[in-house]
Amino acid sequence: MRDTLEKQLAAFLRKKRGDMTFAKFSKKLGLPTSTLHRLEQCQQSITLGRLQQIMQRLKCGLSDIFH
Repeated sequence: MRDTLEKQLAAFLRKKRGDMTFAKFSKKLGLPTSTLHRLEQCQQSITLGRLQQIMQRLKCGLSDIFH
């Protein structure tokens, strides 16, 4: 299940970033660029607090990310 959730989050982040650079999108999310890159590559887990921060900044809910 864990891999599935990480893959869903990674796909959601890549889709939301679109053509935006890592630097610009990571600034919008309030994350270091390296963290965003690792999340998109499923190489880093995420805390609930960080997930909440992302959802607030993208104005989305859990159901938007995990379906």
